[in-house]
Amino acid sequence: MSREILLLVDALAREKNVEKDVVFTALEMALASATKKRYEDEVDIRVDIDRDTGDYRSFRVWTVVEDNDHEEPSRQIAITDAPDYDKDLQLGETWEEELEPIEFGRIGAQTAKQVILQKIRDAEREQNLNDFLQRREHIVSGSIKRIERGNAIIEIGKLEAVLPRDQMIPKENLRVGDRVRAFLLRIDRLGRGPMLVLSRTTPEFMAKLFELEVPEIENGLIELKGVARDAGARAKIAVKSNDQRVDPQGTCIGVRGTRVNAVTNELAGERVDIILWSPDPAQFVIGALSPAEVNSIIVDEDNHSMDVVVDEDNLAMAIGRGGQNVKLAAELTGWKLNIMTVEQAEEKHEEEFTKIRELFVQALDVDEDVADVLVQEGFNTLEEVAYVPLAEMLEIEGFDEDTVNELRSRARDALLTQAIVREEKLEHQAEDLKNLEGMTAEIAAALAEKDIHTRDELAELAVDELTEITNIDDESAKQLILKAREHWFA
Repeated sequence: MSREILLLVDALAREKNVEKDVVFTALEMALASATKKRYEDEVDIRVDIDRDTGDYRSFRVWTVVEDNDHEEPSRQIAITDAPDYDKDLQLGETWEEELEPIEFGRIGAQTAKQVILQKIRDAEREQNLNDFLQRREHIVSGSIKRIERGNAIIEIGKLEAVLPRDQMIPKENLRVGDRVRAFLLRIDRLGRGPMLVLSRTTPEFMAKLFELEVPEIENGLIELKGVARDAGARAKIAVKSNDQRVDPQGTCIGVRGTRVNAVTNELAGERVDIILWSPDPAQFVIGALSPAEVNSIIVDEDNHSMDVVVDEDNLAMAIGRGGQNVKLAAELTGWKLNIMTVEQAEEKHEEEFTKIRELFVQALDVDEDVADVLVQEGFNTLEEVAYVPLAEMLEIEGFDEDTVNELRSRARDALLTQAIVREEKLEHQAEDLKNLEGMTAEIAAALAEKDIHTRDELAELAVDELTEITNIDDESAKQLILKAREHWFA
């Protein structure tokens, strides 16, 4: 019988192209499963097959547990009873009793066969997956085998992959039998084995398509700095040349547009703008907003945003249909972009000028003429007036040392007063608001400034109200408000 086991293992390993140890393990599981059927209770059985001789031994296994966890006597030993079996047994260890081996020929053939074949199928899938991963393919190609609930199941060699509906290009009509290319998004390990999850909408898919079409990207002469997509409609890619002799935009477009058209055709006609990357953020944004022409840009480093000023004629083009152009430009550059006309920019500038002038008039107790001079010289905050180097302020025409020192002293006093008031307001904030998940000292201080002291007061805010108060992004504001509301539904 031992010889029969060795012959069976050898035959199955050859037929299924898997390691012999996989078949041995499957056989051990099958024998253990058959042995368990001798018992009415749920028991743990271990079978050990000698890989050289084919001889096998069966063991019943108990696990040592705490007395109060001793709920399954058929599989567990209480720690106080452990010395009766083996005085050296410790918690978590196992004690085994050798059983008379079940006859191999008497095993329920169907059960054994199912266990063995399932184990081998799992091993085959894992081996096929490992072979695939070793090839390091990011873009895969295969035929659609079937459509399930809108998701396309694609056959890629010996593997199956799924292209979920939300990862298909909108309005793309895929049918059974069609060959498609897609980007390997991730690997899901499900009950039926590993499943490749694909995407045709991710920006990485476009990046890899350009790598295939433009050899200069693969060899490092051109670098892809970013991709932003509105899948199936429009995309923007930023490129940079690492060789002065190579024009990155022209190279990616190709002769008569052949290279960019090849990518466009693969992506169901998606229009691609190729943007020249720049280390200067403002210049990069100007390029990203093309074909719209930009008049000027005002950069706000603190809020990581830019006010982009365009002529009335360029406003619609800069924003794009449904905000598409500015959205893609913002995604590509990583900056928040506010598109406005020259008239709107002037109105905003006037509002900010008036607001800062009022701040200086009130906080520094000066007249409007002095406040105007400070604003015109580029001072926007009390901190700047208080701590800018003395020599820099003395360069302002009409300001002597006494005037400068007095202004600096008043600015510091005003800042101290503001800090005291802020601390007093923070003291009134409820602890459950301060300790809310996602709350920071900066956000708490901003809320206190607006007299928001309780969790309920935060919960009643709208997302746009919170972003305006704290300058955090929409998603962070949404999550914070949801956290504040959780106790309403508890």
